[in-house]
Formats: sequence, structure tokens, C-alpha cells
Amino acid sequence: MSVKVRIPTILRTYTGGRSEVPAEGSVLSEVIASLEKDHPGIAGRVLDDEGKLRRFVNVYVNDDDVRFEDGLRTATPDGAGISIIPAVAGG
Repeated sequence: MSVKVRIPTILRTYTGGRSEVPAEGSVLSEVIASLEKDHPGIAGRVLDDEGKLRRFVNVYVNDDDVRFEDGLRTATPDGAGISIIPAVAGG
């Protein structure tokens, strides 16, 4: 499945400055592997050492937060929009 991944500013150094890149995969883990193949280093900023989503990185497939879906097993249908959003803290 071909999807479009929106890249936050902080990760655009891995995508040559592009704010959106194509990726392949039928589930989120495959999409992240596709991103890593085409943009080495990006997976390490999204996944922790155990291969799970980092605590302060939010990922949405279309408008659904994957933490409330199936996590890395969340389906990514053809044409889906995926957003990687770093959490912002403050007071």
C-alpha cells in the first residue's frame, strides 16, 4: 500500500527538507521500515531501543491516533495520510 507521511520540522533533516514523503506498507511498522530504507536514521527517532513507538512521538493514520488503535500493527490503507507529531510539553 502506498501512503503519504507528513514529516515534522525536527525530522526533515532525514528527508532532505521535505515535509511529506511517500512510503509503502499495509501496517504502520512496514511504513516505518519503508521510511528507514529511503531515509536512514528516521526510524531511530520514531522508535525506541525495543522497537516500540517512542513515548513522546504521536503517530496518526488519517485522523486516528495509533496508540488507541493497534499501535505498530495499525492498518495503513492505500492512500492513507500518516502524521508523525512530536509531543510538546510546557506550562
